[in-house]
Amino acid sequence: MNTGVAQYQRGASFLSIIIGLIIAGFFFSVAFKLFTPYKDHATIDSVLTSLTEDPKQVDLPNSTIRSNIEKRFVINQVKLPSREALEIRQEEGTVYLDLNYEVRVPMFYNVDAVVKFEEHYEAVKP
Repeated sequence: MNTGVAQYQRGASFLSIIIGLIIAGFFFSVAFKLFTPYKDHATIDSVLTSLTEDPKQVDLPNSTIRSNIEKRFVINQVKLPSREALEIRQEEGTVYLDLNYEVRVPMFYNVDAVVKFEEHYEAVKP
């Protein structure tokens, strides 16, 4: 009967634990960096959705609608990358809001992640 040392060696080695921690740290770092753009987009989405459901807001001219949207963005501490990211147009009693923008998130050294958002909203005037 061979009762060598190999019978008693069980579990992860120091090297495998370090490699596992490095991999987990990488994924947590990526998740934390990408969380902010998605959270901001969720807030922007809720602002625009609430605007399309409000009949008083839909009946206003485009400049007033944009001004009200920007005020809500300031209250919620979010902003769009550019003014052209949100296009507002009115056609035949319907207000169309087209949201199209991308956010560049620096990841590591010279590696960036680009997150692209494209949403369309419609609101029928009362």
